[in-house]
Amino acid sequence: MRIASFAVVALAASLGYVVARARPAAAVDEHAGHGVADMAGASGVGALAMSAEQAATLPASGATAADRLAKSPRHGEWVAVKSGADSIMSWVVYPERSSKAPVVIVLHENTGLTTWARAVADQMAAEGFIAIAPDLLTPARTGNLTSEWSRDSAGPAIRELTPEIGNTRLDAVAKYAMALPAALPRYGIVGFCWGGGRSFLHAAHAPSLGASVVYYGSPPAPEQMAAIKAPVLGLYGGSDARITATVPATDSAMKRLGKSYEFHIYDGAGHGFLRAQEQSDGANLAATKDAWPRTVTFLRAKLGR
Repeated sequence: MRIASFAVVALAASLGYVVARARPAAAVDEHAGHGVADMAGASGVGALAMSAEQAATLPASGATAADRLAKSPRHGEWVAVKSGADSIMSWVVYPERSSKAPVVIVLHENTGLTTWARAVADQMAAEGFIAIAPDLLTPARTGNLTSEWSRDSAGPAIRELTPEIGNTRLDAVAKYAMALPAALPRYGIVGFCWGGGRSFLHAAHAPSLGASVVYYGSPPAPEQMAAIKAPVLGLYGGSDARITATVPATDSAMKRLGKSYEFHIYDGAGHGFLRAQEQSDGANLAATKDAWPRTVTFLRAKLGR
């Protein structure tokens, strides 16, 4: 794998709580080809091969998330975070440490909160952070509020979630998490696909945000970037033409505005590479092996440890 860093790649084209165990990206379906069906990733022999190869220091893939989460030694629990008249169901995972920890919000893809996103939060806690993965779509559902969304139900809900409402809910989640007895009053955010775009947009909204990590997500508009105070790390797949094509203009706009923007593009890796580690003939796994340690190093440098 060749990693293109800081390079122009030419491309053809939300404090309440109850314990219970281009333009903003909202206009774009970040990964229309992704869904609950393909979130299983590889199965059978492919999944077994992945399990053998994957180091414990990397997040689970979609295919291994349920098993990894079930075997985690860390304490995770569901909480309901109050946001206005609604509550946002969120999965909180605590690190095994004696000192207080910074907070990292783990923001889901456009399928709502999934087992995979919860497993990423678990791995983030393994790195020493208090990780909280909110389901920003909670107010749109009834019945079991902690079950997996189906694509048929998540799609309409995600389209109704405006950037303004999303940021209000993220504000409430950040406030809740930083008020936990074990937390430091510092937080960052990492998001994937749709969540990556919203993580970038949250940086333009929240002046107290300490760091934003964007996995293959669309950027805010240049006029929105002017409000960004937190450093931003962008991680992209070289074969994800539609999203990665936005990087050169984003880099130029952030530089012109005097903002901190670091990006890395991984040759051969596709959209959703952190979840789909078994795909793309090894390129997605290779990208994961570089991107995840880079994410952890970035968050530790900006939030402390």
